[in-house]
Amino acid sequence: MRCYFHLVNGPETIPDDMGIEVSNLEAAQDFALQAIDDIREEAIQAGASWQGWRLDIVDPSGSVLLSIPLGLTLH
Repeated sequence: MRCYFHLVNGPETIPDDMGIEVSNLEAAQDFALQAIDDIREEAIQAGASWQGWRLDIVDPSGSVLLSIPLGLTLH
């Protein structure tokens, strides 16, 4: 299944126009958690904050399958 990973903060969205093929939602979540770790590391180095942002895992129809806040550590 193809999933897209949009960064969202209220009305502001940074869309993922390419997405990736994953075998299931668990694989998509694993990919998202790794992406969040990378985003946090870059933010720390740049002195930026992603507070209030979330990463939405979205299917091709636009339905949100899972939403993960960037401010929380889930693993």
